[in-house]
Amino acid sequence: MTSRENTCKACEGTGMLADDEGWQYKCSVCNGDGIYASVDAERPARVMSVDENNRLLD
Repeated sequence: MTSRENTCKACEGTGMLADDEGWQYKCSVCNGDGIYASVDAERPARVMSVDENNRLLD
């Protein structure tokens, strides 16, 4: 089990996120691992395109 400090705060350690319609997808913060380590902090942030309803565009 991982320590509380290393648990991804975006997905709360589950590795999955869900949108307002219930669609589930892999957490982009921890890459689906549920663990956020200092090594992950060195990855550059991705800027993603969204529509007017703040939905991700493919």
